[in-house]
Amino acid sequence: MLRLRGNASRGQQAENAAAQWLQQQGLLLVQRNYRCRQGEIDLIMQDNDDLVFVEVRWRKHHTHGGALASVDHHKQKRLILAARHFLGSHPAHHHRACRFDVLGMEPDNNDSVCYQWIQNAFYSE
Repeated sequence: MLRLRGNASRGQQAENAAAQWLQQQGLLLVQRNYRCRQGEIDLIMQDNDDLVFVEVRWRKHHTHGGALASVDHHKQKRLILAARHFLGSHPAHHHRACRFDVLGMEPDNNDSVCYQWIQNAFYSE
């Protein structure tokens, strides 16, 4: 079981586990925690030729709709702006198709982590 301790490190631990899990699914890590004035992207991965912007959500409980429901329209907009900034700052990736994924992580009944990976979770306007 992924046991997350301490508020400050909880998000980082979840992102580390998410990056490892996505790499086991065949994706390659490009960058972690890309920050700019427009927002932050937890993980930037490569899936074959596609560039994947991943929002990682850990929820200890299934209340409030769970991890995936927490990526609302406002959060999506900030992720899109941050992705545009990343692409503007990294011309080597201009040729890649892009998508936005959400990886929800929640504990299951067996004291292990349940991963809910939504590919193409939303689209840029």
